[in-house]
This record gives sequence, structure tokens and C-alpha cells, in this order.
Amino acid sequence: MAAPATRYDHLIAQLWAALPDREAPPDLRAYLDKVRRQASTITDEDVKALKEAGHSEDEIFEHTVSAAIAAGLERLDAGLRTLR
Repeated sequence: MAAPATRYDHLIAQLWAALPDREAPPDLRAYLDKVRRQASTITDEDVKALKEAGHSEDEIFEHTVSAAIAAGLERLDAGLRTLR
């Protein structure tokens, strides 16, 4: 059986296509893993540590949003696969 179509398929495809095709800086990897797996546990201290390591707020924001969207799309894909 084919995966169920949704009225948002074209938007989902655009989000997948827009995801950056690059590796995160090594010192952001632990933070971004936390964004993907346990976003509710991120604290101001996590962000402060990244700023102190030399990352700008814009850079932190862009990486955070990219990781969160990627995680959401992966979860959506997994959910749609279970409906097959």
C-alpha cells in the first residue's frame, strides 16, 4: 500500500529541499542533538555557553531552527510510514 497523501505534501517536500546540506560545527553538535531529542530541556545556560564559545545569536538561531525542522520532518515521515 502507498503512503497516504496529505494536503501538505508539497509543503513538506519544500521543507525537505530547503534543509541545509552541511555538517554542523563540532562544538554545536551536542547542543543540536539536544534540540533534536530533548528540546524542552534546553536552558539559557546552553545558549550562553554557545555565545561564550563565539557563536552569534543568529548562528545559534539558524542551527536551532534547522535541527528542529529536520527532527519534525523525520517524526512526520515515521508517523506517515506507520499508516502504510
